[in-house]
Amino acid sequence: MAVRGSIPKTMKALVAYSKDDYRLEPEYPTPECGPDDIIIKTEACGICAGDLKCKHGAAMFWGDEVQPSWVQPPFIPGHEFYGKIVQMGENVEGYELGERITADQIVPCGKCRFCKTGRYWMCQPHDMLGYMHYTNGGMAEYVRYPKNCVISKVPADMPLEQAALIEPYGCSKHAVDRATITNEDVVVISGAGTRGLGMITYARMKNPKLLIVLDMQQNRLDLAKKFGADLVFNPGQCNVDKEIKDLTEGYGCDIYIEATGNPASVIQGLSMIRKLGTFVEFSVFGKETTVDWSIIGDRKELDIRGSHLSPYAYPFVIENMQNGNLKTEGVVTSIITLDEWEKGFELATGAQGDLKVVFKFD
Repeated sequence: MAVRGSIPKTMKALVAYSKDDYRLEPEYPTPECGPDDIIIKTEACGICAGDLKCKHGAAMFWGDEVQPSWVQPPFIPGHEFYGKIVQMGENVEGYELGERITADQIVPCGKCRFCKTGRYWMCQPHDMLGYMHYTNGGMAEYVRYPKNCVISKVPADMPLEQAALIEPYGCSKHAVDRATITNEDVVVISGAGTRGLGMITYARMKNPKLLIVLDMQQNRLDLAKKFGADLVFNPGQCNVDKEIKDLTEGYGCDIYIEATGNPASVIQGLSMIRKLGTFVEFSVFGKETTVDWSIIGDRKELDIRGSHLSPYAYPFVIENMQNGNLKTEGVVTSIITLDEWEKGFELATGAQGDLKVVFKFD
């Protein structure tokens, strides 16, 4: 059986040739469909904080004197995307042309110790959609899903405002799961951006004793309340450490989830968390964070947990977005075309009050 479906030979795509050279290419070669591949026509692609920090030259992407470059240009950015199947290789089974699908950001190798033990999101080679020239992302009209992609079907009637949030909300779910919240916990989530809001609406389902959200922007705090926060505080307007201590008889919160990517939020969390508490670090940082590690060990004996990507999360997220358990209204704030990519990246900084900015394709 030959390749099923057809696509044009060229497409419009945003291409990163270096950290200082992003270009909108009107006639970039469309991906070729191998026998095990699926090609989708992109419907929408969100801009992630990781995309911003990559474009701004963060060392974790492009390397520095301490770490090597991780990205492999030229690549097409974008990992928060979905689309309709327009082409499939002869070995692909279980899918139909025209079906809507999305995939986990990582493309697991299937061979390393992490993949073999089911922990595919920590795959050792760590190829990710949107950062390598052989795993291009969704800021293009067409995208290739190679054989090992972890694919989920997107309901035909799911609106863009929900479908564009599947990947970020998947990350949110994993971060909250790492916190192992119980109904006796006072939980603080620092940051009410897209993923922070996803954490809030999912953490509400865990029924914690108290769910507290911190953010510097009032519009985000307002949305946090709608999504299930019991209390919200702006660290720029009050002493949040004192507020949390006053609410907990001086002990501090049981769980602190860091979702800002700001070093100040890390220091803040280590101060307000109680002894034997759990600190979950989710964010991608643009610069180094320095803390007094004696707080973690000798003074508080904290559990420090990282959170990476969105393993096994998409089916739950899709189902609970549809049934209303996971709130999404108001998170997607701007929908624009790829022609406006520079404006999109600027809006995605949040400087004008935006949360999730999404490129929509015809």
